[in-house]
Amino acid sequence: MKIANSNKYLVPAVIGIVLVIALPFYFFFRSVSTLNEPHYIYIDADDTQDSVINKIKPIASPTSMAGLQTLLRHAGYSNNVKTGRYAILPGDGAITVYRHLKNGFQESMHLTIPEVRTIDRLASILGRKLMLDSATIASAIYSQDTCIKYGYDTCTIAAMFIPNTYDVYWNVSVEGLLKRMQKEHDRFWNEDRKAKAANLKLTPNEITTLASIIDEETANNNEKPMIAGMYINRLRKNMPLQADPTIKFALKDFTLKRIYNKLLKVDSPYNTYTHEGLPPGPIKIASIKGIDAVLNHVKHEYLYMCAKEDFSGTHNFAKTYSEHLKNAAKYTKALNEKGIK
Repeated sequence: MKIANSNKYLVPAVIGIVLVIALPFYFFFRSVSTLNEPHYIYIDADDTQDSVINKIKPIASPTSMAGLQTLLRHAGYSNNVKTGRYAILPGDGAITVYRHLKNGFQESMHLTIPEVRTIDRLASILGRKLMLDSATIASAIYSQDTCIKYGYDTCTIAAMFIPNTYDVYWNVSVEGLLKRMQKEHDRFWNEDRKAKAANLKLTPNEITTLASIIDEETANNNEKPMIAGMYINRLRKNMPLQADPTIKFALKDFTLKRIYNKLLKVDSPYNTYTHEGLPPGPIKIASIKGIDAVLNHVKHEYLYMCAKEDFSGTHNFAKTYSEHLKNAAKYTKALNEKGIK
């Protein structure tokens, strides 16, 4: 009878012990996410404890979510919400997710600086990818104080941005972003590139400005060193660059398909038909290919170029103006035949 009575109490005791061990695991260590891939939540300055919970709920299992909610609501998170981009990985339990959120253990992201024509466009794109809004970014870049701080002016500041992909935090401050861009700019302009620029008697900003024009002249990277050589020849002879893309930039009309003579009179320091030398700054975020095309330009004697009449995106080059006029006539004829105005 004593043995039977012992067994009678042993089974419930064992079950109780198992439950004591299993329940914490079930609520706090079991995977929060029901997905088989990483999921990212973005917490901004307006988020609260409850809004964070609501952002996680759609991908969470009910039981694990209950454990996470318990931690968030009873472990001081409401007064410690940290902004950022947080990863919830398959297998991450409530305790792991809670620790990441509470301690600000966020994940970095890949941010691509695009080759765009204007600072406004750059700010708009970055504003869609970062916690920062586009107006804040644009205002900072256009600021005279910002430009002076980093060694630029409002015309040359675009040269600071090297189009590439960088690892940054989603909640990076505008100051942090600009410091990072300057750091990447300085890393890009290594001793080799700076020496090549010095040999051309041009500054990195001037090289970037010329590269931005070349980028707008063609998307054919193989031809860019050839075009660079032509513009450098013009600079050395004190000839106006007469670059059509600068007219588009001056007019802020990038839809133009033909540049008529009447447009060449636009009153702007970016008009390279009426002003000798380089314009005040880049007319776009210059590509790495464009910059290196200038630094490693093809040495030749051409002074003129005109888009080919086959619309291949490449150009006919000429040493004399009379030869150039023949090339221009062929291109004009092709435009007229296609009805391009």
